[in-house]
Amino acid sequence: MPKLAEQAPNTGTCDMDFLRWTREQAQALAARDLGHLDITNLPDEGESVGRRQRTALESHLCVLLVHLLKCRAQPQRATPSRRHDLKAQRAAIARLIARNPSRRAYPAAILDETYRDAVRDATGETRLDPRLFPPLLPFSLDPDFEP
Repeated sequence: MPKLAEQAPNTGTCDMDFLRWTREQAQALAARDLGHLDITNLPDEGESVGRRQRTALESHLCVLLVHLLKCRAQPQRATPSRRHDLKAQRAAIARLIARNPSRRAYPAAILDETYRDAVRDATGETRLDPRLFPPLLPFSLDPDFEP
């Protein structure tokens, strides 16, 4: 049986083997080998990386807000596991920002919209009346804040 690497053709396109393509593009850039750069796909893929970073921050922020809302609405269910989830989401957000410092202001910029999404998600997960959740963000995102 052929090895996986032998099965994948070296087409040079990002559609066939994205990891290989990114390595080839990085090598071509480092060598300033313009002839081997995929000028057609590089701009789109660069934008795509930025979108994935924004989406990841949005997702982690929403999950963090959902957990904070659930802790506030159901304090009797504030388990160590939920507190661990709060710390894990904060750590993931901090890690993304540390790797992409230009995204530092992004969570604050999307906070209101993300809070509305979090209220919707918390309502679905808890089956509580959405009016039990404050219409505006009721707490700080300070890493030391605990509900």
